[in-house]
Amino acid sequence: MPELRKIPLDSLTLALRVWPAASRNAVPAVLLPATGKTAADWDTIAAPLSAERTVYAVDLRGHGASDWPGDYAVELMARDVIGLLDVLDIGEFDLIGHSVGGFVACLVAAARPATVRRLVVEDIPFPHPRPAAPPARPAGDLPFDWRMVEQVRPELDSPDDALWSATVAAIAAPTLVIGGGPASPIPQPDVAELAARLRDARLTTINAGHLIHATRPADFLAAVTEFL
Repeated sequence: MPELRKIPLDSLTLALRVWPAASRNAVPAVLLPATGKTAADWDTIAAPLSAERTVYAVDLRGHGASDWPGDYAVELMARDVIGLLDVLDIGEFDLIGHSVGGFVACLVAAARPATVRRLVVEDIPFPHPRPAAPPARPAGDLPFDWRMVEQVRPELDSPDDALWSATVAAIAAPTLVIGGGPASPIPQPDVAELAARLRDARLTTINAGHLIHATRPADFLAAVTEFL
């Protein structure tokens, strides 16, 4: 079972689930979930990964047990994660991100090239403008702040090309880009473009749609562990 921790930073507190390694033969891994998902979404991946490495799964701001401050942006989430890593002081680590967590992971890897050893991003494209299609709020209580969707979705619908071009160019870590195939709503040519723009990347496709690690966890885990 994971340990549940809350880490106070300068402006908010982040929650995380930690699986201490059964052995310490590999560098730790940090896992960042998608929009609307909490750290628990990684349980089926984090548990087997922890056989060789300590695993940290993070509730991003506005999600789960982390603070819901009301102000949201991908860059703010990346700044939070960098602050968390500074507090944890874990040294070199591998970084895995899904969907919005993948964009956050790219920003973290670009900002911390000396400590991100390897990067895995799950079904994210190189960002291009797309028609705005704000989703309707689901009924009932949510495990995340709906204001986060309202603020982050427009940012991804109208991305800053200069920011993302510079970010991708600055990523030094070898990167595994995993696409979800034709069932995914993410344009797979844009996923391939991300891999092509990165300095050192390989692209693999698991035909599972956008929720790859949840739909085909064994295949996802095999690809990730072989890469790491």
